[in-house]
Amino acid sequence: MLFYLFEELTHEFSFLNVFRYLTFRAILGVLTGLVICFVVGPAMIRRLGYQQIHQTVRLDGPESHIAKAGTPTMGGAVILVAIVIATLLWADLKNRFIWVMLFTTLSFGAIGWIDDWKKLVHKDPRGIGARMKFLLQTIAGIAIAVFLYFSAKTPVETELIVPVFKQFVLALGPWFILLTYLVIVGSSNAVNLTDGLDGLAIMPTVMVAGALGIFAYTTGNVFFANYLGIPYVPGVGEVMVFCAAIVGAGLGFLWFNTYPAQIFMGDVGALALGAALGVIAVVVRQEIVLFVMGGVFVIETVSVMLQVASYKLLGRRIFRMAPLHHHFELKGWPEPRVIVRFWIITVILVLIGLATLKVR
Repeated sequence: MLFYLFEELTHEFSFLNVFRYLTFRAILGVLTGLVICFVVGPAMIRRLGYQQIHQTVRLDGPESHIAKAGTPTMGGAVILVAIVIATLLWADLKNRFIWVMLFTTLSFGAIGWIDDWKKLVHKDPRGIGARMKFLLQTIAGIAIAVFLYFSAKTPVETELIVPVFKQFVLALGPWFILLTYLVIVGSSNAVNLTDGLDGLAIMPTVMVAGALGIFAYTTGNVFFANYLGIPYVPGVGEVMVFCAAIVGAGLGFLWFNTYPAQIFMGDVGALALGAALGVIAVVVRQEIVLFVMGGVFVIETVSVMLQVASYKLLGRRIFRMAPLHHHFELKGWPEPRVIVRFWIITVILVLIGLATLKVR
């Protein structure tokens, strides 16, 4: 919105031309998301505490988590508000990718909100139920995938790009819909599974979103795309503003979510952020790179799958507890050590992902 205001004013005030630059608007997106979380965060914590919307703790979990009982949750709503406002203010709203980003984030956020609300307000430990949650995610995921497939304006938008191999691309055709669905829904649930310790999920989300913002900028710039040997997707550079909004909102939320957390994001935040990362990776044609940079999310998800399969097939567990971060806690690692080491791993994986821009 402000983007259009300043664009009109540039005719009279030439110094306002700076607002036309994508990188400048991305910086403003970060700052806007950050400030909104700083301003709204304390009020949200008080409100959720007053309404007794508190975190519940697994009785079979680490003893150190007992102290977390009573901590306000559903704070992910603050993140979504900050992302949406920052994006609406600084992005080009004529860009179709921006509306796909917002729809994905809000639709998956709504699913998480309903689930959290039933668990915490209606005191139903099942929430909306695993099947219903998956059904709603499937409906949203397929709708997004179908829209992206039929709205594609260039063939590259539906091709699978393999990092490192410069000339290798795979035309997916209708299979693009299945891949997009799996990436969005899989990423959404992976971030949700990782969100079990203070700041564990939000900081990797910030780092991956920032890196995907770089991919969006280079993919949407014909000169950078040609130089780096990556696909050029017209208009996708604007997604950088959305990525910047995630970075700002995520850092703002981390201020309150860092150990010991004053608030948790809940499903409303985790499902939405995971889906957002997934759809960004799809539109910048870097699904495989997302798999690498989001390695912590992948490992956490795989640990749950292995734990369930092992128990059902063999009658015993591989890990002391799943997801994997709880396994290390039960081995005696203090919570901050687990968190920071997972952050460090994410930094390494994000750098590897960014290196694929040049290594071709």
